[in-house]
Amino acid sequence: MLAVTVASMAFQAPSVMVPSSPMLAASRTSAITASVFEDGMGQFKADYPWLAKYGFGPSVKAERWNGRHAMFGWLMIAGTAYAKSNGLFPSPDVALQYKDWGGLAQLGFNQYISNERAIIMIAHVHALAVSACAAFGPQVLGDTLTLLDGEADEEPYGVFIPVAGNTGLTPAAEMMNGRMAMFGLIALVLGSMASGKDILEVFDIGVGGLYGIGK
Repeated sequence: MLAVTVASMAFQAPSVMVPSSPMLAASRTSAITASVFEDGMGQFKADYPWLAKYGFGPSVKAERWNGRHAMFGWLMIAGTAYAKSNGLFPSPDVALQYKDWGGLAQLGFNQYISNERAIIMIAHVHALAVSACAAFGPQVLGDTLTLLDGEADEEPYGVFIPVAGNTGLTPAAEMMNGRMAMFGLIALVLGSMASGKDILEVFDIGVGGLYGIGK
């Protein structure tokens, strides 16, 4: 979405001192934003029609599912931090043995993954598998991961989703929460890279040391 914002700014005309109502200005901005997004979707459809048919690429369907996975990612991070702070990982610092796990235990030459990291990795792999089964299996409560044959994508929400009338359990509220979750994960990773701390440590700092990680 940051790229969409920058692109929309690039297509704006030079400012002229002409009286204009806020409503007219908002409609012009929305029109420019929608035009840039629709141009990107149209270009992707032209280049990769077999992917665009199922909702991949710059589509509302893809953004919604990316947002859902980002929100689930925050839940997993909080759960992992809780397990770590309460000692729920058995022998967390003990490295796996090559004779027991083979190449799966190796990180590099003479480096092996710890028991804690192995448990976290296996938990995430299982969660990903469950997510894939739920997305491609029979749809009882949810929706499909991809667009079905002949199914039309949602209308683009634009850069700024209107809050009024879209609170609660609504598609617009889910989209906004998903965007904040995605931006939050980007900020979390950048914070970890800049500080040299683990992601869980940066997360704990962000919540005011609630979990006591790194003390």
